[in-house]
Amino acid sequence: MPNSLDIDGRPSETRVVVAMSGGVDSSVTAALLAEAGYDVVGITLQLYDHGAAIHRKGACCAGRDIHDARAVAERIGIPHYVLDYESRFKEAVIDRFAESYVAGETPVPCVECNQSIKFHDLLDTARELGAKVLATGHYVASRALPGGGRGLFRAREAERDQSYFLFATTRAQLDVLRFPLGDRSKAETRELARRFGLAVADKQDSQDICFVPTGHYAQVIERLRPGASAPGDIVDLDGSVLGRHDGIIHFTVGQRRGLGIAAGTPLYVVRLDAASRRVVVGPREALRTSRIRLRDVNWLGDGPVDAALERCREVFVKVRSTRPPQPAWLCRGETGGVEVELIASEDGVSPGQACAFYDAAEGQARVLGGGFIASTVAAARPARAGAAVAMAR
Repeated sequence: MPNSLDIDGRPSETRVVVAMSGGVDSSVTAALLAEAGYDVVGITLQLYDHGAAIHRKGACCAGRDIHDARAVAERIGIPHYVLDYESRFKEAVIDRFAESYVAGETPVPCVECNQSIKFHDLLDTARELGAKVLATGHYVASRALPGGGRGLFRAREAERDQSYFLFATTRAQLDVLRFPLGDRSKAETRELARRFGLAVADKQDSQDICFVPTGHYAQVIERLRPGASAPGDIVDLDGSVLGRHDGIIHFTVGQRRGLGIAAGTPLYVVRLDAASRRVVVGPREALRTSRIRLRDVNWLGDGPVDAALERCREVFVKVRSTRPPQPAWLCRGETGGVEVELIASEDGVSPGQACAFYDAAEGQARVLGGGFIASTVAAARPARAGAAVAMAR
């Protein structure tokens, strides 16, 4: 077992709860801990009505996944429990997802799920069961820091790194969370699953948001918020009306297709104005963002955030899970709060998205925290490194 687990106590006398989604990653996590001799308890969360989705591929926490998690637990000889979290999940994740879309934002529900359900409610359950540690199959690493406490680090395999979705993890939670797969590749995980004889060894990875089985977000929002598809105008940057739309929930910042208007040059969704129900469109260059204002910032770096940002701090940030970290300056805003100045501007940044901070651009960089994007400032011209340096002074 990797030493990075840092679990105090004799394995046979140490209880570990494993969050088992029914996929190969969490299954191997449970099998590794059981093989190492820990007192492992598997828990699967029923998060939504999974009956209709039992045969759907590419989603987690559905009926098929609960069955698979139970089969893995039986195979490796550990107790397994299914907890009904449907009402809590709807309140903390699905309802917030719908409200965010209605407000013209682009939410990241996986962050909310980790923050409010897996690393809060499930962690409380693990403590009630007498567990010293809650382990998950996320591709991210947790390591002891020289000055005490634990830090969160990017996974060894950059393509699998899930740290973007875990920036809201608190320091107190990190003390009891472990991620055995952070130093492994996906290929190694699947090979381990075969060695353990797990039927999920070649199971497809989850891809879509689990409670949006078809990928059509607007259908879910319309069901939860009747009337959310109120029509409005599509306007250009000067406010001139170019056409009509059937609801801002059908659009996201950066979208080009499906606008339903004819123009001599390609147009993109630049901004969504929920109050006036306007979809603002413009040329691609209008999507460039140079400054981001954040809300609900979680700081995982050394010391308190106020001291850390007494002066602007050079960091690397991700505003999308699929893009590599890019250089930026992290600063206190003129009116309070935290702002990010992108050294190289970014396309299509939308309120509601997450912004994660790192101390390096490559390798297993440490996660310094992150926040949700409250608003953006367009780049009048390409941001320059020299301007950011001057700002930091």
